[in-house]
Amino acid sequence: MKTQWVPYATTPARLVWQLISDVVVITWTTIWVFVGMAVHSAVSVIADFGYQVQGGAAGIAGGLDSAGDSAEGVPLIGTSLAGPLDSAGSAAREIADAGQSLGVTAGWLAWVLALAVAAPPVLALLMPWLFLRVRFARRKWTVVTLASTVAGEQLLALRALANRPLPKLAAVSSDPAGAWRYQDPVAIRGLAALELRAAGIRAKGVWRVNHP
Repeated sequence: MKTQWVPYATTPARLVWQLISDVVVITWTTIWVFVGMAVHSAVSVIADFGYQVQGGAAGIAGGLDSAGDSAEGVPLIGTSLAGPLDSAGSAAREIADAGQSLGVTAGWLAWVLALAVAAPPVLALLMPWLFLRVRFARRKWTVVTLASTVAGEQLLALRALANRPLPKLAAVSSDPAGAWRYQDPVAIRGLAALELRAAGIRAKGVWRVNHP
C-alpha cells in the first residue's frame, strides 16, 4: 500500500499521539456502548413484564372463553353462567392488549433511552477525532503527492519558506529564499522536507518510495 493511503503519520511523535487518540476513542466508545446496553437491559425488563402479562392474560381469557362455551350447554342456567365468564374473558383480553402495548412501548423506549444516554458522549469525542483524522489524511495525501514531482517539491519548499520557523529555515540554508529562487535542488529538497515533517511525514520514506 502506498504511504499516502495510510491514515497515520510516519514521524514518531505524531504517530504516538494518533495511536493514543485511537485507544482513547475506542475505550471511550466501548464504555458508553456498555452503559447504553445496561440502560437498554434495565428498561427491557419492563417490556418483558408487559409481554408476560399479555401471555398470562391471553391464557386466562382463553380459559374463560372455553368455560363460557361449556356453561352455555347447562340447561336452564347456562346463559346466566356463561355471561359473567364471557365478561371476565373480555376483561382478560383487555389486560392482554394492555400488556402487549406496554411491551411494545417499553421496547422502543429501551432503544431510545440507550441511544440518548450513549450517543451524545460518543459523538462528542468521535466527531472531533474523525474531523482531525480526515483533515490529516487529506493533508498527507496532498503533500506526499506533491513530493513525488519536481514542481511539487518546489511548491512544498515555498510553503516552508512562508510557514516554518526561521531557525529551521536557516538550518537548511543560510539564504533559504535565495536558494529557492535560484533553484538549488539540495535546499529545495531540504525545505520540502520541513513541510513534510510538519505534516507528520518522514521525507526519506516518501522519496525512497517515489525514487527507489
